[in-house]
Amino acid sequence: MKAYYRRIEIETEANFCVRDITEEVTAVVRESGVRDGVVALSSLHTTCAVTINENEARLLEDIRNRFLEWMPPDAPYLHNDLHLRENVPPDEPKNAHAHLLAMVFGNGETLCLHGGELQLGRYQAILFLEMDGPRRRQVAVQVLGGS
Repeated sequence: MKAYYRRIEIETEANFCVRDITEEVTAVVRESGVRDGVVALSSLHTTCAVTINENEARLLEDIRNRFLEWMPPDAPYLHNDLHLRENVPPDEPKNAHAHLLAMVFGNGETLCLHGGELQLGRYQAILFLEMDGPRRRQVAVQVLGGS
């Protein structure tokens, strides 16, 4: 069995945004040379998520609107009481909502790989969700299998 690892770099452009990273992950799979196996994806940040869903503009706006309605950034979260926390960096943002949303979405996905192709359904895309940006982010991609 072969293992191949690489990190994808992502520049996010807004506080809450969704980026389709299917092409980037597909490129890593091709580099790996693995034809059959699995691809594991993991966000390397506690305020971001990786999920599978449809990349349709109005749906992405629904995701943003409903989740921020459900967990508004300006709600009274204990994590945002920075003056009560220990060892807080001077640039620490008030981002409790982003941590909570990341837990709901989940930080990673595992996909089947067959014949060198990611096994995604007709409308499925690999989506990276930023909930505390804009920032430079990374997603770990591990490809395991045989050629």
